[in-house]
Amino acid sequence: MYHILKISGDVFRAMGLRIKILITVIFSGLLIGSVILLSFSNNFDDQLLDATLNGSSESELLHDKFLGGLLKPGFDEGSCVSRYTQSLLYRKPSPYKPSPYLVSKLRSYEKLHKRCGPGTKAYKKATKNLGHDDENYASKSVGKCRYIVWVAVYGLGNRILTLASVFLYALLTNRVVLVDQSKDISDLFCEPFPGTSWLLPREFPLMNQIDGYNKEYSRCYGTMLNNHAISTNSTPRHLYLHILHDSRDEDKMFFCSKDQDVIDKVPWLIVKANVYFVPSLWFNPNFQTELMKLFPQKEAVFHHLARYLYHPTNQVWGMVTRYHDAHLARADERLGIQIRVFSDKAGYFQHVMDQILSCTQREKLLPQVVSQEESKLNMSKRQKLKSVLVTSLYPEYADRLKNMFWEKPSSTGELIEVYQPSGERYQQTDNKLHDQKALAEMYLLSLTDKIVTSARSTFGYVAHSLGGLKPWLLYQPRDASAPDPPCVRSTSIDPCHLTPPSHGCDADWGTDSGKVVPFVKHCEDRDNDGLKLFDEL
Repeated sequence: MYHILKISGDVFRAMGLRIKILITVIFSGLLIGSVILLSFSNNFDDQLLDATLNGSSESELLHDKFLGGLLKPGFDEGSCVSRYTQSLLYRKPSPYKPSPYLVSKLRSYEKLHKRCGPGTKAYKKATKNLGHDDENYASKSVGKCRYIVWVAVYGLGNRILTLASVFLYALLTNRVVLVDQSKDISDLFCEPFPGTSWLLPREFPLMNQIDGYNKEYSRCYGTMLNNHAISTNSTPRHLYLHILHDSRDEDKMFFCSKDQDVIDKVPWLIVKANVYFVPSLWFNPNFQTELMKLFPQKEAVFHHLARYLYHPTNQVWGMVTRYHDAHLARADERLGIQIRVFSDKAGYFQHVMDQILSCTQREKLLPQVVSQEESKLNMSKRQKLKSVLVTSLYPEYADRLKNMFWEKPSSTGELIEVYQPSGERYQQTDNKLHDQKALAEMYLLSLTDKIVTSARSTFGYVAHSLGGLKPWLLYQPRDASAPDPPCVRSTSIDPCHLTPPSHGCDADWGTDSGKVVPFVKHCEDRDNDGLKLFDEL
């Protein structure tokens, strides 16, 4: 082609202007066409290679990329690398598939958010008089958009669980969820909804007040119930919902259908929560019908919502991928161990270490160690490599495991490598880098094959449910001694609703809340307390 296109300068100068232009156009077209074809070929080859490596067709690859329809195509992939790559490159396909009804509901919500979200005429109309103390505000025309504002409180695990709970409530009630950005949410996660933002504008009329809201606030729903200050005929301009560990019975009436009839009329809801309250939403018969259509696999609620909502920023995702590729990628099997010590006196405790060893060895998650003479290792065979990822505020637990398997061989002949990304000794809520590291560790744990987590730990709940993993739950120690048995295997991937209602609503009033509906049972790690969704009854 080079000889064909090569024309001497004299000949070219002798040609007419039109011929020169024609040759230039033809040559440019050939050049551009070849670049396009090369780019298309490279992209296709990359997709085909990935599909071949995963044993999947190209259509299956794209299906996995969008998580079975949970995610919508069209986002700028470079601005949020984790959105479309985490499921392709780092996760096994989830055994939990989103229902077509959930996918449809999410697409409808995205349209609602784009129509009513920050910066729209609807949002401006809805906030116009919100800052005024007008008892009849809710009866005035505020448009067709209604909102629920999530206020960031407590630690990162709590926030992730509660924001997913609030979003589900928004789906059920056709509200727009707006997220308090006074903390570090935008440093942790990308925007989840196309063409709009979920961040509550800083000029929101109640912004200077919401931090101080508590159950004594006059517009707190529980307080208004106590004072007989709310009914279907007397609707306030906004309501504060107190769904925290110290909620009163009156606050927990939020989950009941007749109370929802009142709450539904309020244009603005402000929520503070530090518990995963999804299981208790199933007490409302109206919600229950819709929830069963959305989630035929009941235990997978948070699993689907988290994969839809939470896409780590490029900075956080870089931490995840670098650590994974350096320490976990070449392992034959990955075990995650998440250790949270609930004690006034924090630090390393021997009885906790004993419990971890008892659980992992009894459940054959880790092998015993033996003397060199007792080792049955056949050096002619390739040794299986197991990487153990430990997450804890304290490095001593991982150090003990690391030294144990370094000093002596394992009884199975496996090579055991132990890693801990960080050990910062105390929780630093709202410290940007600390929270980013914590989020990266949650995602790293979710990428393991098997996982052991601590009772009552929202950090652990996020990790195993995000990964679709049924965890071994470490019982909470009592009296500074290791529990026996040390742990229990959960039959559900769902997180636990700590401090839920203790009873049902209306006809079920007084009934143990773990016996109101057959698939909402007490959490295995909470001694007949807490609530959790189960598919295996």
